[in-house]
Amino acid sequence: MNANPDAAAQNLRQIIERLETLEGEKRGVADDIKDVYAEAKATGYDVKAVRAILRLRSLDPSTRLEDAAILETYLCALGME
Repeated sequence: MNANPDAAAQNLRQIIERLETLEGEKRGVADDIKDVYAEAKATGYDVKAVRAILRLRSLDPSTRLEDAAILETYLCALGME
């Protein structure tokens, strides 16, 4: 940290202001995401399925395949397949 107390206070103020701005932007993005999910639901899409697809698309393809294989194995073991 800076040895000058005025410079340190100014630096802290700038950090706080940047964080406040980012928090506001985050709330805006969260509201936009909520609106898009509402639009999907109003269009007739199953939001739970849309969320699942987003999770799957974020995975590496090999991880996705491995997870699907494990799930299928467990479902078969439980007699659910």
